[in-house]
Amino acid sequence: MNDPFELTDPSEDPRPTTPAERPAVYLDGLNESQREAVEATEGPVLVLAGAGTGKTRVLTTRLAHILLQGRARPGEILAVTFTNKAAREMQERVGHMLGTPVEGWWVGTFHALAARILRRHAEAVGLKPNFTILDTDDQVRLIKQILAARDIDTKRFPPRTFSAVIQRWKDRSLGPEKVSQGEAVEALDGTAIDVYKDYQSELLRQNAADFGDLLMLCVDLFQSQPDILKSYQRRFRYVLVDEYQDTNVAQYLWLRLLAQGHQNICCVGDDDQSIYSWRGAEVGNILRFEKDFPGAKVVRLERNYRSTPHILGAASGLIANNEGRLGKTLWTDLNEGEKVRVHGVWDSTEEARWIVDDMEARQMRGESLATMAVLVRTSAQTREFEERLITLGIAYQVIGGLRFYERQEIRDAVAYLRVIAQPDDDLAFQRIANVPKRGLGDASMQTVHMHARARGISLSLAIRELTTTDELKSRPKKLFTDLLNEFDRWRVEAHDHSPAELMDIVLDESGYTEMWKLDKSIDAPGRIENLKELVVGLSAFDTLTSFLEHISLVMENEQNKGTDKVTLMTLHGAKGLEFDTVYLPGWEEGLFPHQRALDETGTNGLEEERRLAYVGLTRARKCATVTFAANRRIYGQWQSSLPSRFVDELPAGHIERAGELGLSRGGFAEDQAVFGKVSGKASEGYGAGWKRAQNRKPQDDLVFAPARVSSGGLEVGQRIFHQKFGYGSIQGLDGDKLDIKFEKAGMKKVMVSFVEKV
Repeated sequence: MNDPFELTDPSEDPRPTTPAERPAVYLDGLNESQREAVEATEGPVLVLAGAGTGKTRVLTTRLAHILLQGRARPGEILAVTFTNKAAREMQERVGHMLGTPVEGWWVGTFHALAARILRRHAEAVGLKPNFTILDTDDQVRLIKQILAARDIDTKRFPPRTFSAVIQRWKDRSLGPEKVSQGEAVEALDGTAIDVYKDYQSELLRQNAADFGDLLMLCVDLFQSQPDILKSYQRRFRYVLVDEYQDTNVAQYLWLRLLAQGHQNICCVGDDDQSIYSWRGAEVGNILRFEKDFPGAKVVRLERNYRSTPHILGAASGLIANNEGRLGKTLWTDLNEGEKVRVHGVWDSTEEARWIVDDMEARQMRGESLATMAVLVRTSAQTREFEERLITLGIAYQVIGGLRFYERQEIRDAVAYLRVIAQPDDDLAFQRIANVPKRGLGDASMQTVHMHARARGISLSLAIRELTTTDELKSRPKKLFTDLLNEFDRWRVEAHDHSPAELMDIVLDESGYTEMWKLDKSIDAPGRIENLKELVVGLSAFDTLTSFLEHISLVMENEQNKGTDKVTLMTLHGAKGLEFDTVYLPGWEEGLFPHQRALDETGTNGLEEERRLAYVGLTRARKCATVTFAANRRIYGQWQSSLPSRFVDELPAGHIERAGELGLSRGGFAEDQAVFGKVSGKASEGYGAGWKRAQNRKPQDDLVFAPARVSSGGLEVGQRIFHQKFGYGSIQGLDGDKLDIKFEKAGMKKVMVSFVEKV
């Protein structure tokens, strides 16, 4: 077949050439750029809608304009959104403008609209019209069956890892036959492509499709059936797309195929807010719009109705450092307002204290908590803020995720500690008995439960009794014995180690951290960071009992049931929201920009991190505060950090230093030589150390990971320092563990990662 993008002759398009004349009062109130975007109905149009520039109003008014001018009927318009909520709001707003509900039009998410088309032509892609759409859990279960049939080690390659790889391929519209040989060989040691083939075959056999199939199969349908494509090109006279910067390859191909005939496509988006590459979004889609559609009209919405000039100036100056952008300059006629505050603190604990105290002061001045938000780069950062908020009795909510101690990985880790502290804690034992998977089947666990109930004893004690009988088969008997032996060993080590060290040992020896390292889902890195943050939190406690009591109090803390709550959320989750007052903590090299983004995608990763910073700043209506800490605790050890390069990129005219960098402790002189005073550019004067950091090669960049000392570099008799036990000398070496005689604490067995050479 010929180029599938050129199947329809524009001259065949039967759209009206003389639209009905109607009063356009609905255009009143639009600014010049907004009106231009609404009235440019013919041909390809790219609307670059900056943050807070009235994008939603433009979209809905444009839809109403097309209908009211008689250019198309509702069923001849395709309007695509990323969420069902956005689709509903669009329909409601247009209906309100028209004075009547709109019936028969195609408005919805990519997946919903693609599914609607596929059901009409299911046979053409090997399905029946009533095909089932699998959710994520269904996908994983099916893949698990395939792995079992192929005898693939699920400990090494968990089912969710295969699911993530397959979905990434589908996001790029790559069926098994389209995956390159090189990529197929590299993915999970070459096993992924075979599992993918089996998975697709099984989906067809079960008359099912997953979410990735909906777009991929629809693209295949259009490319293999030109008549079907041509019918939809004729049907949809106008195509409108929201959040175009977030589209993946499959979505891009689907849209381009549908619009290539008449080319009446209007894409609304902001290249400066493209922050979802980790889930398949391609910023290149919006950047090359003018190449895909020669002669396209580009309308820039630059008048901001949300933020003050200083906030916009700081955000614009920051994002101007990106090279991969189309360019626009936001402006507003709002009052000048406060400058963006840049505040340095000694450590992350002081950072949380300073921000929450500032919130409390604002509340005392009559400001509502609901107008304040803390936007963090990683979810692990919320812990210290949550604990400070609880301490002061300030109501809060975590949006887009669970509170720190409610997260799965934290509950699992704490369950291990609960069983160590209290062997009869059945609820905790049940939670982690087979996490990570140890091969303990349901039948064996049922036997244990029945024995425990019959004897009126705990599960742990029931296992001890059963392992001396023949009621359990030899394999589960050994597995249970090994598990109890592990807990017995950890209880002994609890006497010689701090709670943080014990947690580190348990996470390592149980294989729990390794389980998440092997998991290739997009959530796994965040879960590992949360576990690291848990160890940091444990560093504040001398005994396991005191920590567990603290957890109980935190979990039992009753939050205010009203609506006046501080919001905690990640920067990724904050897109599209706005608050009067926004706090942006953790602007440090390695944390933001995140080292993982720099390591994995280099310059592209850095530019996306900068876009994320831009999104954070532009969430603020009246006040934005950026903070960074000189020290953060990683796995119980203090690590020095440098202010983020993004701090240096904030224009001097739009920022102010809040206080003396918040560093009131003794010994700040040395740190001030590194951080300097904020003048000129935000970090001008940070000193030679900061400038060297700016010029370092990527491999030399600060990595936010535990600074582990190799046991090979330590010797018996060497003097060391431990954060809790103080100074001591090494008496013996045992892999990653050291026997140390401390000057005050006596003999202790300590993990290598928790000591420093003196």
